[in-house]
Amino acid sequence: MSDLDSIVGQAREQFAAIGDAAQLEEAKARFLGKSGQVTELLKGLAKLPVEERKARGEAINRVKNAIEAALADRREALADARMQQKLAAEALDVTLPGRSAQRGGLHPVMRTQRRVEQIFRSIGFDIAEGPEIETDWFNFTALNSPENHPARSMQDTFYVDARDSAGKQLLLRTHTSPMQVRYASLHAAKHRGHETMAPIKVIAPGRTYRVDSDATHSPMFHQVEGLWIDEDISFADLKGVFLNFMRAFFEDDNIVARFRPSYFPFTEPSAEIDIAFSSGPMKGRWLEVSGSGQVHPNVVRNFGLDPERHIGFAFGSGLERLTMLRYGIGDLRLFYEGDLRFLRQFN
Repeated sequence: MSDLDSIVGQAREQFAAIGDAAQLEEAKARFLGKSGQVTELLKGLAKLPVEERKARGEAINRVKNAIEAALADRREALADARMQQKLAAEALDVTLPGRSAQRGGLHPVMRTQRRVEQIFRSIGFDIAEGPEIETDWFNFTALNSPENHPARSMQDTFYVDARDSAGKQLLLRTHTSPMQVRYASLHAAKHRGHETMAPIKVIAPGRTYRVDSDATHSPMFHQVEGLWIDEDISFADLKGVFLNFMRAFFEDDNIVARFRPSYFPFTEPSAEIDIAFSSGPMKGRWLEVSGSGQVHPNVVRNFGLDPERHIGFAFGSGLERLTMLRYGIGDLRLFYEGDLRFLRQFN
């Protein structure tokens, strides 16, 4: 039986010298394949006498089982070696501190909005938020904008494929003034029948939409609009409130403001507000920051109030504009590119 023992020894020796799974399968074929040594021995059993065939067959099967066991052991050893190699390549030092998730931060425009809200809340203004999909009434008609007003043009306004109860198309609001109408109307209704009405003091910050896009305009942008209605609110109050707001927002008590005559359908008289800084790179330059004016009598009437008795002012400013001035940013598009290198500067 020495020839059979020799075959097992050869198989074990060859298997042990192989370090690759593909080569191991080739070595297996030399012993257990269709033309392998063990297979040839099994084929030769037919030539032996019957009395020798059984014993020889049992011996050959023991050899075959031994070779298969050696093959399985080597496969397992190679698999273990591959696993150890992979573990070494992907070693993890469990004694190192874990990587904590990075904390998020506020977008610079949202930081501006919160700052504006904080300033106006400190002087008694409410904060009003409302729908971004608006009706024709609240966005245009109630604000004294006739049917042919340019702001209604498809070139300026995003319309929605749906209609309001009056059959007019819904739209993405072009300013936050509709929220002033909603708030003032609810306020007036609540005080209807009372001899006096509490003042309407509110700002409406939020997203607005217009078909416009360049370095200083975006199809989606943010505004804050303010409204103060009472029985004796004048342009002097507007100037005082807005100038003090600008000084608080920019932390510069030397900011000055000027009012330039302008036109808005919802105010009369109307004015653009410019400011000038006392120091820094923009010292001495007049910069437009807001539109404003005395609320038009028709708009006061649409609030549900008597314009002969109630009067007040309104203003509107772009939050991106204020953010750019506060942080010295020259391109509006930086706010919406999602570049974390830019955004992390503000947190």
